[in-house]
Amino acid sequence: MHSRYIMAIDQGTTGTTVSLMDLTGSLVASADEDFKQIFPKPGWVEHDPEDIWGTVAKLIPQVLMKAQVQGRQVAGIGITNQRETVVVWDARNHRPVMNAVVWQCRRTHDICAKLKKAGHERLFKKKTGLVLDPYFSGTKIHWILKNVPSCREILGRGDLRAGTIDSFLIWRLSKGESHVTDVSNASRTLLMDLASTDWDPQLLKILGVPREMLPTITDSSGILGFTKGLGVLPDGIPIAGVAGDQQSALFGQTCWQAGESKCTYGTGSFLLMNTGAKIVASKSGLLTTVAWRLPKQKTQYALEGGAFVCGAAVQWLRDGLGIIKGSGEIEALAREVATADGVEFVPALTGLGAPYWKPEARGVITGLTRGTGRAHIARATLEAMALQNCEILIAMQKDLGKKLKSLKVDGGASANNLLMQMQADYMGTTVVRPRSIETTSMGAAYLAGLGVGFWKSLEDIKKVWQKDQSFAPDMTAKARKQRLEHWQAAVRRSF
Repeated sequence: MHSRYIMAIDQGTTGTTVSLMDLTGSLVASADEDFKQIFPKPGWVEHDPEDIWGTVAKLIPQVLMKAQVQGRQVAGIGITNQRETVVVWDARNHRPVMNAVVWQCRRTHDICAKLKKAGHERLFKKKTGLVLDPYFSGTKIHWILKNVPSCREILGRGDLRAGTIDSFLIWRLSKGESHVTDVSNASRTLLMDLASTDWDPQLLKILGVPREMLPTITDSSGILGFTKGLGVLPDGIPIAGVAGDQQSALFGQTCWQAGESKCTYGTGSFLLMNTGAKIVASKSGLLTTVAWRLPKQKTQYALEGGAFVCGAAVQWLRDGLGIIKGSGEIEALAREVATADGVEFVPALTGLGAPYWKPEARGVITGLTRGTGRAHIARATLEAMALQNCEILIAMQKDLGKKLKSLKVDGGASANNLLMQMQADYMGTTVVRPRSIETTSMGAAYLAGLGVGFWKSLEDIKKVWQKDQSFAPDMTAKARKQRLEHWQAAVRRSF
């Protein structure tokens, strides 16, 4: 019986998906499950790491059963994850010291403000390519070390471990044999120097994070550990590919050349552009990040802009306002009107990300009249999802000094044809959607498949990617400019 499948674990913000791919890159089976979101205080977001691990342990046998595949037929495991979310745990009993602090959590706002006041902002930006914002992992680890009393004692006996979700999952899958993270996840912590791709002693000192609790930084593809003592899978299956969710989607979209880019529509929306082996420092409010590193190759970098609220705005219409029953209804509702009739919705529900970086910004809906109905708000929401990405793309084009030819799209909301047409119109760029919009899982599978020789080369994988549909822009340059100006006026109100 040959090892004929790659397993991908996609551990996201609201749920986990486990999938199996075959040699042709086709999805054989997948299963997913949501877990609880915890909001201890306004602006604070947590997950129970045991809930996260529980979904993984439950979905692995489910997906094997669905595909009628035995565990020993799995050639390798790829992991992709919500990136900046942090877990700190005790190596002795594998138990977390507290809940995971999620990337959306704003509790370290004051710590970031203090670091800025102390004049550290330029140093962090220069070394890590990131801004001092509560979004990233470093200040979260600092907060946990200061606020969880048991940390000191566990650290004292050398058993304290910290990591992003990928590290925590690899630790659990390997029964504590491997404490690693890949370069793409490490580049999101505020602790790694982009040029050396190693933990930076100066930054560790400023944030008070002991190096010994951190994982070893590895390539994104290649053997990082082996399964051990799981029951749901045999021992010895290689964990062979890891990348943060957005980098994984960039890889899954086969954006391997400098200048190629993708946008993933998930809880937030994230635009990444491959810049090759070159570290491009942004002057326009974007992040510089590691894309991935393949064995014996140079580290690949990317420019990134993220809008924190994308699909989450649609969830808010469903759960907060109750104007739709399911997220899938929004396209039909928005199509009931030809325009949003002057209504603008700026979904700064957790502050604003790139290119503004205003954690204190709050959501606003402007331009309401007596004639405004549910359909106008639905349409304004889709327009907002597209317009915030335009601003990121404009910033990217400024940094690179050239115009983008096309943009590949993926993630749940990319199935929405109206949204994709708006995206093409407002950007003035062709939008290309692949046949499989679950490219985050595919990226993890491709990295793992390369890591165990399941696929021999990038050329093998290139044959697997297939286009579904293209959306060409259908708007004059003048109308586009006016539309963006109207949107920017609304954004300023959210400050």
